[in-house]
Amino acid sequence: MSEHESKSAVDASRTSYGDEGFSRYLRRAFLASRGFDDVDLDRPVVGIAVTTSDYNTCHRDMPALLQAVRRGVLEAGGLPMEFPTLSLGEILTSPTTMLFRNLMAMDTEEMIRALPMDAAVLLGGCDKTVPAQLMAAASSDKPVLLEVVGPMMTGSWRGERLGACTDCRRLWGNHRGGELDTAEITEARGELVTTAGTCAVMGTASTMACLTETLGMMLPGGATPGASTGARLRHGVATGRHAVELARAGTPKPREILTRAAFENAIKVLAALGGSTNALVHLTAVARRAGVGLALGDFDTIGAKVPLLVDCKPSGANYMEDFHRAGGLPMLLKELEPLLDTSTTGVTGTPLAELIADVRPHAGTRPVVRTMDDPLGAPGALAVLTGSLAPSGAVIKASAASPELVRHTGPAFVVDADQDIAAILDDPDLDLTPDHVLVLRMAGPIAAGMPEAGALPIPAKLARQGVRDMVRVSDGRMSGTSYGTVVLHCDPEAAAGGPLAAVRNGDLIRLDVPARRIDLLVDEEEVARRLATFTPAPLPERGWRRLYAETVLPASEGADLSFL
Repeated sequence: MSEHESKSAVDASRTSYGDEGFSRYLRRAFLASRGFDDVDLDRPVVGIAVTTSDYNTCHRDMPALLQAVRRGVLEAGGLPMEFPTLSLGEILTSPTTMLFRNLMAMDTEEMIRALPMDAAVLLGGCDKTVPAQLMAAASSDKPVLLEVVGPMMTGSWRGERLGACTDCRRLWGNHRGGELDTAEITEARGELVTTAGTCAVMGTASTMACLTETLGMMLPGGATPGASTGARLRHGVATGRHAVELARAGTPKPREILTRAAFENAIKVLAALGGSTNALVHLTAVARRAGVGLALGDFDTIGAKVPLLVDCKPSGANYMEDFHRAGGLPMLLKELEPLLDTSTTGVTGTPLAELIADVRPHAGTRPVVRTMDDPLGAPGALAVLTGSLAPSGAVIKASAASPELVRHTGPAFVVDADQDIAAILDDPDLDLTPDHVLVLRMAGPIAAGMPEAGALPIPAKLARQGVRDMVRVSDGRMSGTSYGTVVLHCDPEAAAGGPLAAVRNGDLIRLDVPARRIDLLVDEEEVARRLATFTPAPLPERGWRRLYAETVLPASEGADLSFL
């Protein structure tokens, strides 16, 4: 085949030299140095985005998963070409990976466009990697498959089963309360994160993996196999094989998959999972990229009739390996079938109804995946609130809140994100009671990149008295592994002059989750007077943080950048 007759992706794009023939010639000359000949280069090209990093411990075993995907591509007659993108390790990134989610999405989108490939497989897993990759996919014009590293396995300490990170937070709370000494909390630390993979509970990583499968951007059965299992590698091989089919067909492209019906299915699955509150921000951002108008209120109305069905921490008692053994996401989709639009089709091209037609429960299913007639919890696992403290909305994971606090009125105690919060709350002279409402400000997208700081620590004095939960309110986020009566994503944020900026110590705040309200019980005129004197902090001076602060949308709109 001559240069001009070639239909290879290697020849379809151009490096601009002012001479297209020379560009093709030079490209193949350099690829020859990698050992590729014309037979290789005329195969369907599958680009594989790799997010391996020493700073991303969840992705420790990604090299093995990469080789599995490469094998699948080769078996199907394609040419695998891996490329690196930004990797966002949740625990080691300062100040928060959320600040860089949009940057990773831009990086991934631009590489899919710039590099020669017929289709792409995006390897991720850790909390912000999957949302960023979904956002990039929604903005791309090539077929895309996502594959995740999968959850870690649980550990054991003194006969107690443990898994990051819900148990991390619980044990740390016990340490702050004086129940565990330094030696004990250090000993337990070695059993909290025992293998590669994402958190062992229904945190953000597993929630987003399940939603990716629901949306149809992942092959069925891919959300739950453990990172260290053969099932994970086999799914990687199948993903590689299918990517070649997509590369040959050139379809379906992400926007054909990411429809309104697919997002509505995802919202219903999110409710049944009792999944991460972060999913509301991420799904909204992906939907906007896909041209689907998804409003914050949709998460309440669409999921209003969906009860909590999956018994996984932090909303339940089990772990992701239990959910997988119970049948994983296909089993949950089967249980939700009467509520779903089963005509949706994902990367397989097969309607959802056919994909789950043969799914049947077995002996190990019901302890973890409950039936609609015998749910784990009532509808409303995730609730969207409005009111004078969050006119544009806020969210709470009601399924992980204390029942006695979902209706509560108490005096505010205010801290700002740039303060030494733990030192303030641990002051033995601080006069706080369990009835106080802890308010965190300046933790929104503009002010701080929206860190997972919303689940403020219980003041040490109260923790030692046995208090394990208080109402907490912020414009930040909390980890999907967190629990407690925590109101998040208050919009407008304080840095944008939202009502949070006007809260003062002692002001009464009323939370009423059943009524979907969060209110500041201060006269409107007084709030207006306070806000009139509010001066926001200056924007960062340069770089990504300046661009982010100047262009980021509010949490209720997905916290993407306005020009994207």
